[in-house]
Amino acid sequence: MSVQPEWHDVPRSYNEVPDPEKALKYAIQHIQGDRTEIIEGLIEPVSPMWDHENVADLIRDQLVPVLRQLNCAAGSGDLDLPGSPNWYVPDLAVVPRDLAKGGGALLPQQTLLIVEITSDSNAETDRVVKRRRYAEFQAPLYLLVDRQERSCTLFSQPGELGYTRVDGPLPFGTPVSLPEPFNLAIDTTEMG
Repeated sequence: MSVQPEWHDVPRSYNEVPDPEKALKYAIQHIQGDRTEIIEGLIEPVSPMWDHENVADLIRDQLVPVLRQLNCAAGSGDLDLPGSPNWYVPDLAVVPRDLAKGGGALLPQQTLLIVEITSDSNAETDRVVKRRRYAEFQAPLYLLVDRQERSCTLFSQPGELGYTRVDGPLPFGTPVSLPEPFNLAIDTTEMG
């Protein structure tokens, strides 16, 4: 038989919860019907439009032959950033298939590539906040597809102060060269 806490035993603020990060990330995974992210402690719904999804599919389609060779999967599964108030749902991430099978949230450093595609409502988050956090959590490659600026930028070589290598912004129509293990140029012609 479980005993319900008395009203005076229930925390009255977020700061009084024994582990606020764990509580917030648990709650975000149990929201009925919607996919949501936590961006710097703020809960954000994830509801991309079809044009947004089309760009993700264009990239995924070009990755398919390499995914098979690398034994990887591409999708938009959850990424946890432990020790921070962040829980991301990237537009596309490439992860080893053995981690994707039966896996829950993964860590950015377990990915091979993360792709974020900007929308009017989240462009600055993708350009600044997520870029900084993905580098901090050692995501090896971060491809930013900026639909408002009509360009792509590939960030690589994460370091303590952010990514140390930046290729771009490259205007739509310019191929984006993905380094090892991909060795593939992404055609961006149809993204605009």
